[in-house]
Amino acid sequence: MENLRKSGILLHPTSLPSQYGIGDLGRTCYDFIDFLHNSGQSIWQVLPLGPTGFKDSPYQSYSAFAGNYYLISPDLLLKDSLLTPNDIENKPDFSSDNVEYGKVIDYKMSLFKKAFNRFSKISALNKDYARFKRNNSFWLDSCCLFAAIKDYYIEKRKNEFESEDLKKFRYLTKDFLSENVQNDYYYGAVWVTWEKDIVNRSKSAIEKYTQMLKDKIEFYAFLQYTFFRQWQSVKQYAHKYNISIIGDIPIFVAWDSADVWENKELFYLDSNGFPKECAGVPPDYFSPTGQLWGNPLYNWDKHKKTGYEWWINRIKNCLKLTDVIRIDHFRGFESYYAIPFGMPDATIGQWVKGPGEDFFNAVKKELGSCPFIAEDLGIITDEVVALRLKTGLPGMKILQFAFDDSENNDYLPHNYEKNCVVYTGTHDNDTSRGWYENTSDFCRDYLRRYMNTDGNNPAWDLIRLAFSSCANTAVFPLQDVLSLPSYARMNTPGTENGNWTWRFKSKDLTDEYALTLKYFNKIFKRNMPDKKAD
Repeated sequence: MENLRKSGILLHPTSLPSQYGIGDLGRTCYDFIDFLHNSGQSIWQVLPLGPTGFKDSPYQSYSAFAGNYYLISPDLLLKDSLLTPNDIENKPDFSSDNVEYGKVIDYKMSLFKKAFNRFSKISALNKDYARFKRNNSFWLDSCCLFAAIKDYYIEKRKNEFESEDLKKFRYLTKDFLSENVQNDYYYGAVWVTWEKDIVNRSKSAIEKYTQMLKDKIEFYAFLQYTFFRQWQSVKQYAHKYNISIIGDIPIFVAWDSADVWENKELFYLDSNGFPKECAGVPPDYFSPTGQLWGNPLYNWDKHKKTGYEWWINRIKNCLKLTDVIRIDHFRGFESYYAIPFGMPDATIGQWVKGPGEDFFNAVKKELGSCPFIAEDLGIITDEVVALRLKTGLPGMKILQFAFDDSENNDYLPHNYEKNCVVYTGTHDNDTSRGWYENTSDFCRDYLRRYMNTDGNNPAWDLIRLAFSSCANTAVFPLQDVLSLPSYARMNTPGTENGNWTWRFKSKDLTDEYALTLKYFNKIFKRNMPDKKAD
């Protein structure tokens, strides 16, 4: 991040208003950028932009390179003549408050199939499409083949109950997976349950499935092209107003992903393709039983031998979509928590050394810099702090963590260094209003005394505190700008249901909020000067 004092808003695109049940890259996305500009903000931070995976999480995508095609705007497809008004007139009665992923996926995929059927007739777009496929073939081919094969097996198993394949899968997982989880994995067609030749990616199997599923593969390639095309227009519009986009890379990838299937040697897997150990974190502030993420762990020795090629390609791809990258779980590069596969939670595990500074040196050698923010939350050791200082990356400060009774709390603004990013809260926190309403009397009293406030609007108290801090960058979730209670939180770590669904309404972005944010810019000298780019 530059030395210029900046601020901005954290909002994932799924939370945007839209008549199609989920935020998308159409008009309201541009309206939000207009709000950022009118508020004098220079940052828009998003969560990972890949396809959502297990329990609709953006942190469990089936590809570390692909875009989330559920964000594609049907209105823009109408504009491109890929849809007609008749195609969209019978849409479901979607909630305007939350994303109902099941309804959204069924409806939008039906629209996208209609758009794809018309696509071949748009010659201008097809030239651009061919160029996109060439430039992204290093990840696109395997990603689309993976998605097509997964669909094939899910369809094949709709009427299976006790097939020989399922019996075999139950036997292989009997020591560490419950029957319900076995069913979830099997009928969800996790790649280890496919036929052995395609699990092992034999040349003849790749050729067989590529030919058999060629139309489906082409459909998924079309979706990726459409997402990237619409997102690039959004990014260009943001840059027009000097607004940078902070993206997010989860350190680990999903087990059921094209990345693991294609690059088994880069992960610690057993002979059947199952993880030997899984990623997560031990019990902490967020969860008394820790967080069991379930991701397979990297074989860092293999990555090092390739010059970290897969990782560098992943970072380059992310930088096509964003300007700066928040590295989720930065501490995993110093040491990561390994949990035996099949454990019910994260209470049992051990810390293992990661690649450390060698990884960041390789990235810097390739890219010339490391445009990262280090998510250095949770259990942070002296070694993790030393690694962040050596790399020069800004760390994260969370104001909701500041007001306990610990000595020299690092999250109190008077203890900050300038090279950091301060947040009122993150996607894993309660909203600031919800936090204040549910925290201890001691914390509430400390906040009021620290800020000389009555606590009537704690979200804006924390926003003002973030603005006023010495941190080079200040970011606040839109939920805090709107001063919303706990129902609006994005994610509750350690839980599987009801996350990633919150949405706001267009009327929520009032001129009053914009003027107040802009006023704070002036008082605390952030985002200056505020002018349109040439």
